[in-house]
Amino acid sequence: MSDGTDTGMMPPWRATVLTLYPEMFPGPLGLSLSGDALARGAWSLEARNIREHGLGRHRNVDDTPAGGGAGMVLRCDVLGSAIDAAAPADDSRPRLLMSPRGKPLSQARVRALAEGPGAVIVCGRFEGVDERVIEGRGLEEVSIGDYVLSGGEIAALVLIDACVRLLPGVMGKHESGVEESFEDGLLEYPHYTRPRDWEGRAIPDVLMGGNHGQIARWRAERSRALTRTRRPDLLRDGNG
Repeated sequence: MSDGTDTGMMPPWRATVLTLYPEMFPGPLGLSLSGDALARGAWSLEARNIREHGLGRHRNVDDTPAGGGAGMVLRCDVLGSAIDAAAPADDSRPRLLMSPRGKPLSQARVRALAEGPGAVIVCGRFEGVDERVIEGRGLEEVSIGDYVLSGGEIAALVLIDACVRLLPGVMGKHESGVEESFEDGLLEYPHYTRPRDWEGRAIPDVLMGGNHGQIARWRAERSRALTRTRRPDLLRDGNG
């Protein structure tokens, strides 16, 4: 009889989120594919409140920016303590800071993260985070787009969802994670299903002919055409 300590099993993918609003988690991550996988123990989620490391009676976590300016900045000593408590020095997971000035999140980076042990994710608030904690704790700044959110929590949800769906056993078919936008550097081809005709629009004949070679070529051509129209920058990156 097994005692549950099977050393041949890989430990689950672990996400630790540092936030001022831990009640935002798991949120949508507790539903659908990610929620089912969370319930099965295929991955784990821990939301830790940065304010637990705040200073004084009111657990202050921020202060005015050096040099003046609007807004407040998350203190380096407070956030540093929160990171140290959540991820000791021997924790091999990457430390990410969701930030609009970070490197844009790509499918390649998502896949690399999904293949690792998990991630420690810091959610910024206010005007930003003291630069010294970014440097001192080796935080990798990550952006989900060229816009500004009220905080990093929604961005963290996006990143975690993108990673979790790639974990083994989360999606029904392996191909579901391979034949989609950005996996080959291009946008995904169009999809169709029943009915064959709808409001005068018919499924392309090639998809109904049963010739898998022709179907594959059609899908590749449509993928390139969509990318050329909507995201020509991807073709300039050598995918054309």
